[in-house]
Amino acid sequence: MPRLEKLIQPNGQPVFGVFPDGVEKINYLDYDLRTTMDRKRGPLAKRLGFNQFQFISFASEQLIVGLAIVDLKLISNAFVYLYEPATGAFEEFSFLQPLARKTSMDPAPNGGESTFRKGDARLTIHATPDPGTRRVKVNLAGRVQIDATIDEAAAYNPLAVCSRAGYDGWVFTQKSAAHLCEGRIQWDKRAFDLNEINALAAVDWTAGFMRRETFWNWGSLSCHLPDGRLLGLNLAAGVNETGVTENALWLDGHIIKVDMVDFQFDRYQAEKPWKMRSADGIVDLTFAPRGQRKEKLNVLIMQSNFTQHFGQFYGEIHLPDETISLNGAWGFAEDHFAKW
Repeated sequence: MPRLEKLIQPNGQPVFGVFPDGVEKINYLDYDLRTTMDRKRGPLAKRLGFNQFQFISFASEQLIVGLAIVDLKLISNAFVYLYEPATGAFEEFSFLQPLARKTSMDPAPNGGESTFRKGDARLTIHATPDPGTRRVKVNLAGRVQIDATIDEAAAYNPLAVCSRAGYDGWVFTQKSAAHLCEGRIQWDKRAFDLNEINALAAVDWTAGFMRRETFWNWGSLSCHLPDGRLLGLNLAAGVNETGVTENALWLDGHIIKVDMVDFQFDRYQAEKPWKMRSADGIVDLTFAPRGQRKEKLNVLIMQSNFTQHFGQFYGEIHLPDETISLNGAWGFAEDHFAKW
């Protein structure tokens, strides 16, 4: 079955649901956007109301990296952080651009380019559908340099979903995890070859007309199992539960959907473990935070209270023919409130 060419159909409405073969283009300007009193809104309102971001992670026992480009139209931001488990070394970089200056994001989950520039900081994520790669390039004034390629050619089965968001909105997201990757990361005097450290990548591409106020909890991991298989996981609550969820795991590229997930954690005690359990019994995990990136923004009419933890997963994943045990797999957990 081919990918859906456009998310918004001729009647001005998006197709809701799960897209096993993905979506080529998020043609949001074709959406019949209206107020809650059903008054049609014009192109400017559509452009200003459409939020978009892309988050990439690289995880291994030697290095954890998270980076993102976020376009909220009135403001854009980008961040990069790096953590070395062996030494506890951690460094983060964060940038803001008023009116999303020098920020560009193509509305194509599997193609096009996302870019952010400010001063000497450059971030670029370029995706190509054939042969299926996503190249990440970062240069932060010589302090951090990343040139990495994520393999999205073989066994690429992302979870792509679109769901309603409030009365007049919708959210499309495409998640995938446990991708092979190659390239190099230079962090001051530290140099890492992604292939040599057995790093795996995860990708989160999200866009839409989101609720004016929203929140989410999120968990993600990408790891090598003892038998050599690759395991990826994406869990979330708070955004895409109106008809579909964005919960799934990948076992050697094969995607397995997961039901609603309950996140139990103490927001104000960052060192305490999280519990993540799915309603279908597949996921029963504990996440132990080892560090965090935290940011609070309060700009004009926009607010963001963002905490992304990196740490280790323990527990079990119950599948029909086996139980997979995790004992310290590195990954992420997030608690986020946004008003935009």
